[in-house]
Amino acid sequence: MTLAELRPTLRDLADRGVFLGTSSWKYPGWLGQLYEEQRYLTRGRFSTARFERECLAEYAETFPSVCVDASFYRFPGAKFLAGIHDQVPDGFRFSHKVTDTVTTRRFPKLPRHGEYAGEPNPVFLEPGVLLESFLRPLEPYRDKTGLLIFEFTRFRKGDFENGREFLQLLDRFLGALPTREWDFGIELRNPSLLRDEYFDLIDRHHVGHVYNHWQRMPPSGDQLDQRPVDRLQAACGMRLLLKPGRAYQEAVDSFQPYDRLREPRPEARKAALRMLRDSLKKKPKRKGYLYVNNRLEGNSLATISAILTSFIGSK
Repeated sequence: MTLAELRPTLRDLADRGVFLGTSSWKYPGWLGQLYEEQRYLTRGRFSTARFERECLAEYAETFPSVCVDASFYRFPGAKFLAGIHDQVPDGFRFSHKVTDTVTTRRFPKLPRHGEYAGEPNPVFLEPGVLLESFLRPLEPYRDKTGLLIFEFTRFRKGDFENGREFLQLLDRFLGALPTREWDFGIELRNPSLLRDEYFDLIDRHHVGHVYNHWQRMPPSGDQLDQRPVDRLQAACGMRLLLKPGRAYQEAVDSFQPYDRLREPRPEARKAALRMLRDSLKKKPKRKGYLYVNNRLEGNSLATISAILTSFIGSK
């Protein structure tokens, strides 16, 4: 089915508290699929600057939600937030990856971290930083805010003495947050942390888990087996990012410009279907958020179309 044909299903799912979308939205490879090139012409020629500035409005004509990756790299500023929220209708939901200043134990050796590159993070899991620098700017847009995702970069030897030390810090952090007022989700990158102690902790704080299809994690379906959606106490998320075992740069090199499906991942689609169905059946109702990245199969639009076509066909 085409994206246009799937719009009613996307709207119906959103009305029932389950939001589907992509990871980011500024992909010229989607021209002719989601975007009309004519809308971004300047003096008869396609304008990349205009496209990147305005295409969110066209994206929101089809999808009810998007995951904002940019928030991971810098705290969201007032101008940025106003610019994206002005382009979408009521009911749309922006999910955000919380800025890595909060979730990184040791800053990677990257130029954007400046003098802190390679150094321990002095504000790791400091609730005051999250409340002041992340939640406060989002406050005017609470009705359009979806899942706030704490993506923890993969912890390495020496970051913690053991997993219990991390869980103790996480417990203190979540206990200081307004977890009944916002939807929060935890995305882990260390399989060893997927234990009952972790799931019980986030349930206690009314925080959800983000099932993630990623290079060094068990597939999303395995994570669902370990703790199904109906056993979570809060909103949950799923992010279909990479084939397990595949490096990020390998996927980028293989799939750019993300204009077509290149490598179907049936196990990821099956997990997504399960997550959708279980989220709709969950009682009491809890919201669900599903996001697909181009680097999973080559084109997230085609992946979502395939998932929804199967969903409709299985009713």
